[in-house]
Amino acid sequence: MEKKKTESALRVNEGIETPEMVNVHAVERLKALKQNLLPAETYIQGIQNGDIVLLSKAITLVESALPAHQQLAQEVITACLPFSGKAIRLGITGVPGAGKSTFIEALGMFLINQGKKVAVLAIDPSSQRSKGSILGDKTRMEQLANQPAAYIRPSASAGTLGGVARKTRETIVLCEAAGFDTVIVETVGVGQSETAVHSMVDFFLLLMISGAGDELQGIKRGIMEMADGIAINKADGDNLIRAAKARSECEMALHLFPQPASGVSPVVTTCSALTNVNIDGVWKMVTDYIAKTELNGYLAKKRLSQAVQVMYDYIDIQLKAHFFADRNVNESLPALEQLITENSISAYQAATGLLEKYFGKQEEK
Repeated sequence: MEKKKTESALRVNEGIETPEMVNVHAVERLKALKQNLLPAETYIQGIQNGDIVLLSKAITLVESALPAHQQLAQEVITACLPFSGKAIRLGITGVPGAGKSTFIEALGMFLINQGKKVAVLAIDPSSQRSKGSILGDKTRMEQLANQPAAYIRPSASAGTLGGVARKTRETIVLCEAAGFDTVIVETVGVGQSETAVHSMVDFFLLLMISGAGDELQGIKRGIMEMADGIAINKADGDNLIRAAKARSECEMALHLFPQPASGVSPVVTTCSALTNVNIDGVWKMVTDYIAKTELNGYLAKKRLSQAVQVMYDYIDIQLKAHFFADRNVNESLPALEQLITENSISAYQAATGLLEKYFGKQEEK
């Protein structure tokens, strides 16, 4: 008896050709980028002439990890150094929701109306999971972004504060060489990145909001000690009384701290970025500080120490990059990670073994 054929729910699909291991389109894009590199002199002349397009391209080279781009970027930066250093470098940090972007836009518009050129370097936090960033500062500062005398450049932190510090310092040099007399560096918020930003600016402003009695508990003492001035934002409408109270609380807290190295005691003021109230007062606080520290010699001393710190930071970055690029280190890492997860060795033993292997190889050379 002939068996009746039945259709099965299982079926075999035709296979597809295995794709290439190398993304051909990505390689072509990198080749095109390499071919589009301009001579260093073109970037240098363009920056000195205030060409925003060439300034942006030069900053892209600074942010690139490719050796060829870095070599060209350093050549451009070295040539621009004599034309930098004349701007006021202002760092701004604050608790989440303090209105940093709104404040920077209000301050930027005020300065532009005073005939100044303003560059805003916004450090955007990168996701630890996807390594991506939103880079939405231009959308948050729409009015300022449309001003010919303003330049807004968001940069991803990429999870490495040392890298951010180096790239931001170099970007400041390029912006100053392009004729910007005020450079504002916005940080990701209250956290470790503040130390990096503090080491590259002349004045470090802490932006807070009314109701600071609660917020003070969540701010590290180190952040307040680093602040050269504090502004209580959103001092408008029903918040006026609370803002005045917050100002008093901040002033009392600052009295507990030792005299800063600058010799200038931090000032606390209130403002409203939304209604443009006392934005000029905040700027006066900045310029008064600059004038006093120029007079007592602290500002020049601070900038020189910052320049020396750049050297040490760059050494740290290069040593780490060289260590992890070493073939022996790369080959040993997976096995050591496995041993650590199995509790066969401690993390300190694994790290010591890697370092001994790396430095032993360097001594053999």
